Amino acid sequence: MPEPYDVITMGRIGVDLYPLRTGVPLAQVDTFGKFLGGSATNVAVAAARLGRRAAVITRTGRDPFGEYLHQALREFEVDDRWVTAVDAYPTPVTFCEVFPPDDFPLYFYRLPKAPDLEIHRDELDLDAIRSARIFWMTGTGLCAEPSRTATLAALEARGRSGITVFDLDWRPMFWPDGAEPSTAYARALRHATVAVGNLDECEVAVGEREPHAAARALLAAGVELAVVKQGPKGVLAMHRDGTRAEVPPVPVDVVNGLGAGDAFGGALCHGLLAGWDLERVMRYANAAGAIVAGRLACSSAMPYDEEVTRTLADGRVAAGDPAASAAAASASARSSAQTPEALS
Repeated sequence: MPEPYDVITMGRIGVDLYPLRTGVPLAQVDTFGKFLGGSATNVAVAAARLGRRAAVITRTGRDPFGEYLHQALREFEVDDRWVTAVDAYPTPVTFCEVFPPDDFPLYFYRLPKAPDLEIHRDELDLDAIRSARIFWMTGTGLCAEPSRTATLAALEARGRSGITVFDLDWRPMFWPDGAEPSTAYARALRHATVAVGNLDECEVAVGEREPHAAARALLAAGVELAVVKQGPKGVLAMHRDGTRAEVPPVPVDVVNGLGAGDAFGGALCHGLLAGWDLERVMRYANAAGAIVAGRLACSSAMPYDEEVTRTLADGRVAAGDPAASAAAASASARSSAQTPEALS
């Protein structure tokens, strides 16, 4: 039997067209970089950067953008064997604006339907999903069929074995008008062992946005570990065994907040797999997220372990990080694979 993956993620993928200058409205932007996108995909990239064997389950269109995404995944050493093409729908494209320190609008083009919502249950490699040390799924995967049924089937196949992470990932624009996500979220929480979300996402999932109340509600819904991201107030983690950690953010001069949440996710997976204590995991994940927030790029900006370790030792992200300008220049020169995701 093949060696189990450290991390398998399931969910969104797409191409992000990113302005190569910050502080410019989209209507005035004339130069873009082409980047790998999608939160679940980006978490896999972040985990791979930290030395983990990672794969993603998703779908693209059968078009040149889909070919690009396969190329980008391979460059990041993320296994793309479960990234398949859909004939009926184009690969999604996302545009963004970058107004540091805290305004990063995203414009999603996923119509008539995104291929990553066409994941079917009978296409899943359930043996690989069962054996993965971490399986990571997202709230977006629950917003439409057949992805909802496939995502829940993957969770059921896990049987709460290993570490199963539910990234609450609430994107209201992806849900049909009038849809009520609470039922699907509740079903997923019963199968997950870890839940990760910001205050808005916690409110959608369990009806609570006060951090401690939200964490307790997530534990009551079935998970073993609740991770509540509080933006500038840092992160709260609460385990069913009574262990808690509440750590402040790592100081950083924000260049682009997109991608920081996914860097946090990949680093969270790395720390959990390493068996670290809860506070160490949270501090490490916070540092990884801060590093990406201090850089213009996203996927290519995902940090290596030595960078996170250095940031933790310094107590902040170094100002004028040369990786920021280097990544931007690389994007301009060769359209390298990068991805934005919202900081939360």
